[in-house]
Amino acid sequence: MEIIHGSEDNFDNLINNGIVLVDFYADWCGPCRMLATQLEALTNERNEGKIVKINVDEAQELAKKYGIMSIPALMLFKDGKLIDNKLGYMPKELITNWLEENK
Repeated sequence: MEIIHGSEDNFDNLINNGIVLVDFYADWCGPCRMLATQLEALTNERNEGKIVKINVDEAQELAKKYGIMSIPALMLFKDGKLIDNKLGYMPKELITNWLEENK
């Protein structure tokens, strides 16, 4: 997996192909920083899919569109369609299980 920092301008293009895990976060958010380390570890173990990080402070309209009221918020897209979401910190093992369940 690769981590891509997305924006409102390229978001639709980034999620339209395959499995994409989107992490809505903010730099000032402690649980978001903890989750970032888990996502980094995940990239070393999985080849398929990608992770798109969206900073809610920089992409407020996108956060509003997807109803982000709390962060970190993870959304799973398949070929551009939202298929599931989770709120809050998750360890790498739970993220891996979640991805496997939604292949």
